[in-house]
Amino acid sequence: DKRFCVSFSSLQTRSLLSVFEEDAGTLTDYTNQLLQSMQRVYGAQSEMGLATEQLSRQLLEYEKQNFALGKGDEEVISTLQQFAKTVGELNTLHSELATQMADRMIFPMIQFREKDLTEISTLREIFGIASDGMYGLLKFFSNMVKAELVGEVAYSRRKQHQASMQYYCALNALQYRKRVAMLEPMLGYTQAQINFYKKGIDLVSKKMDSFLGSVSSMTQNIQAQLDSEAEAMRMTQRELLSMEDTVYMPDRDPAPVNRTLIQKAGYLNIRNKTGLVTTAWDRLYFFTQGGNLMCQPRGAVAGGMVLDLDNSSVMAVECEDRRYCFQITSPNGKTSMILQAESKREYEEWICTLNNISRQIYLTDNPEAVAIRLNQTAIQAVTPITSFEKRGEGSPNPDRLASIMQRKHLKTSSAPEPEDLIVPGTPIQFDIMLPASEFQDQNRVGGRRTNPFGETDDDCSPESDDSLLQQVFAVRFLGSMAVRSGQTQEVIYEAMRQVLAARAIHNIFRTTESHLMVTSSCLRLIDPQTQVTRIGFQLQEVTQFVAHQENGRLMGFVVEGRDWSEDDEEGEPSFSAFVFESNTEGDKICYTISLGKDIMEAKKDPEALVQLLKNMPLTNEGKFLLLDNETGNTANGGAPDEEESEA
Repeated sequence: DKRFCVSFSSLQTRSLLSVFEEDAGTLTDYTNQLLQSMQRVYGAQSEMGLATEQLSRQLLEYEKQNFALGKGDEEVISTLQQFAKTVGELNTLHSELATQMADRMIFPMIQFREKDLTEISTLREIFGIASDGMYGLLKFFSNMVKAELVGEVAYSRRKQHQASMQYYCALNALQYRKRVAMLEPMLGYTQAQINFYKKGIDLVSKKMDSFLGSVSSMTQNIQAQLDSEAEAMRMTQRELLSMEDTVYMPDRDPAPVNRTLIQKAGYLNIRNKTGLVTTAWDRLYFFTQGGNLMCQPRGAVAGGMVLDLDNSSVMAVECEDRRYCFQITSPNGKTSMILQAESKREYEEWICTLNNISRQIYLTDNPEAVAIRLNQTAIQAVTPITSFEKRGEGSPNPDRLASIMQRKHLKTSSAPEPEDLIVPGTPIQFDIMLPASEFQDQNRVGGRRTNPFGETDDDCSPESDDSLLQQVFAVRFLGSMAVRSGQTQEVIYEAMRQVLAARAIHNIFRTTESHLMVTSSCLRLIDPQTQVTRIGFQLQEVTQFVAHQENGRLMGFVVEGRDWSEDDEEGEPSFSAFVFESNTEGDKICYTISLGKDIMEAKKDPEALVQLLKNMPLTNEGKFLLLDNETGNTANGGAPDEEESEA
């Protein structure tokens, strides 16, 4: 029996009391931990109720969403509303379960802790105070025996005896109470869960069986439609992959040109000026709307008006570096733009459509019939103006060109005249600027770069430099200009003379330093600070290169291009001379270019390439070892942007 007895000796009583007190302390610690676990379960259940309530509200919000594509949403909206109603009913069950947990699990445990365990702690303090008072009075009575102290000692002993009896009874009762306290909360928790599941089964099985079946059938039908669409897309992809490459080739569209259109849309290249003589092309989406030409830049959500086409003139023009170009000019002649189509068919259709709109055909009762009557005018509009018809002030007349060609055939042994090498009045470009676009979206980041001559050079990208040769020289660009021929070195000397003379006449003495990288595949002019390629050329396009005979720091080369203005599939050759001033000897740059050409030719013959590798020293990376790079700290962007030219 764990109860105390008054007849026990004091030593036995205190020994047994310590056991009961230790048990009560352990029970207090365990009760606190158990209550924390129960409160966590109750908190999770309360959060579950709040979460289901929020889910129900969010399902109802689907109807208020402004989707751009709302096909088939009516059925989804009604289904989600039914689900929201069901989730709301489940939320009621969760809230009821949380309430039952609070009443039947949390409250009994808190009551046990606050009533029984707190009572034990209070009685223990009272018992301790009574015992300390009694022992102190007995000690005082032992030292001084007085008759008046007898009554006080008796009262103190009675008080201590009453406190101990109350304390002992509470400890005995705790042994029974703790069993009930452990079982009663879990009994309430289990019963609450059983009630919750019963109501949930009644809700789902009786009310939602047919609804859930219909939703399952609907999702299966949607999945079947998706599988069918995916299979159709795969068939289309296989058909596209099986088609010949000629389908994707430009100017291979078999459809006839429609010259009676009064509206059109598509991508065009627009030419923008980036300097006095430099231009850049940007690819934008153009479309017509009524009598206006609209343009939508990349990233924009809507297009803006570019030009009013009413009474404007539209005609084909020749461009030096592009084909399929046409020009739109406003009625007053103050506004004009040059656009380029992607193919000949698109080129003719755009010109015919814009001409039809400029004549306000779209305002007539039968615009197609009027457009058919103006078909002959449209055919004349797509015929480009010849070079002599658009000749500027500095261009030579046809008679002079004929006389020059005759003199060129007669002079076989004598040195060519300057006018035989370079057309008088040819403009000179004194700097290579990075491109800019008038209609470029301000928020666009990156994008494809266009070189100052209107052509992108994908083959000379830094990622494609895997050649055996890679040499960098610090140079300053002096100027470039169009020349007649690329097969003689005299044309480079004449270009040097005219560039230096023009710089002296116009007091242009400052130049921008760049890095000229020579590889076995291409030449690239790189900005030393940003490492952006300003311009690049394939090495096979370089027809001549030479250093100046007297000033060894001057060098230049001629690049061959193609003129597509005559609608020739191969294009007529055109030549441009580039003049540079280097920090090293120009002969070293020319030697490197020559070596690059040798490597390029040797790659065609494996034996010749092996022989070339044996005769030249190589670096650890397997590249040709020629000279130390002359860039110095410039490679890290440490050199100034502009320097005074010594040419």
